[in-house]
Amino acid sequence: MDTVPLWVLFSALACLILLSAFFAMAETALMSANKFRLRAMAKRGHRGARSTLWLLDRTDQLLSLILIANTLVNATATALVTGMAILFFGYDDSMIAIAIAVLAFLLIVLAEISPKMIGARYPENISLSAATVLRPLMAVSQPVIWFVNLFVSAVLYLLGIQRGAGDGQPQRMSPEELRAIVQGSGTVIPQKHKTILLNLLDLESISVEDIMTPRAQIEALNLAVPVEEIKRQLTTCYHNKLPVYEGEINRIAGILHVRHAVALLNEDEELTVEHFRQLLSTPYFIPQDTSALAQLQHFQENKERLGIIVDEYGEVQGLVTLDDIIEEMIGEFTTSMPGASRSETFGWDASGACLLDGATPLRDINRQLGLAFPLDGPKTLNGMLLEELQEIPDAPIAIKLGNCVIEVLHVQNQAIKVARLQRLATR
Repeated sequence: MDTVPLWVLFSALACLILLSAFFAMAETALMSANKFRLRAMAKRGHRGARSTLWLLDRTDQLLSLILIANTLVNATATALVTGMAILFFGYDDSMIAIAIAVLAFLLIVLAEISPKMIGARYPENISLSAATVLRPLMAVSQPVIWFVNLFVSAVLYLLGIQRGAGDGQPQRMSPEELRAIVQGSGTVIPQKHKTILLNLLDLESISVEDIMTPRAQIEALNLAVPVEEIKRQLTTCYHNKLPVYEGEINRIAGILHVRHAVALLNEDEELTVEHFRQLLSTPYFIPQDTSALAQLQHFQENKERLGIIVDEYGEVQGLVTLDDIIEEMIGEFTTSMPGASRSETFGWDASGACLLDGATPLRDINRQLGLAFPLDGPKTLNGMLLEELQEIPDAPIAIKLGNCVIEVLHVQNQAIKVARLQRLATR
């Protein structure tokens, strides 16, 4: 070393520090890279993305290569600094310790923390560049990697860890992780598309009971009434399919296609109840706890578009259609009756108040007013207020729930018909 020029020694040390920084930065970038983005780039023919994915499919070999190389580089740098300290100061233990400490500081700052922060900030860009170097280096270093991994496998075996389990296989993503990706997509995904995707993920967490038309609002046909009344109802109904019952709505006889019934009205012969009964199709019943996503699949499998929701006792609770589930994903696009809408648009006025029907679903209130009423109990504003009050109010009354005061304005037929919500000012 006495014959080696000083500039060569410092240049060699600088190169070793840069190499250590490269391996540290490449390791962080490759482990932080977005595989979905890389796969999309690879499908478009990007060679660097293909190389990066090739490396990531061999994570154990990749990490072995980077750590072996980085360890050898750091060990070489330590040996070089030790030799330089001896060359300049002799065998002075304190000076050798100071030289090694200075090198350790430089490695921590220049070859560990800084490059890893850069790698974490620009993972894809750095991964694409690093892959062009690491892939051929891995091919050349296979014997060394294989030899080192023999001992690694032995250590993992003693620890009861199966090496390589799941290596190269696609990672499973939970709905929460997928939701986080969609929410964090920024302007990459249009807002409308983002809303549809998030609503689709919500379908599994809500039941058909949350989106059904309640029993009291079902437009149905009663075969127990006179035929003239049936004919009048058919000519004024707003739906193309009607549930049909006999005397009491829990006795569902079938589903009537209104178009077929209207064609029957144009015939000259005298109509009887039996004429309408012959047009009925078999009713499709749905347990009230069925998730909306599962029911969407059931509608597709059974080729149905309308189902009657029943509870554990077989009593009718409501009605849900394929349109209801689709609207839950993409927003309302149909209205069966003038002025009737499952989720009417409403919001706070200038004074921070909002007038609502008691039958308004709590999910719609939370969504449009930015509130957080509990959804694991009653489904409507009326149900929540009656649960809180534990009685049917016979006079105007107001209660405070969270950051909102709810005033009952009108009660009719044992139900709260109209209530006003007043938003409280936040401090």
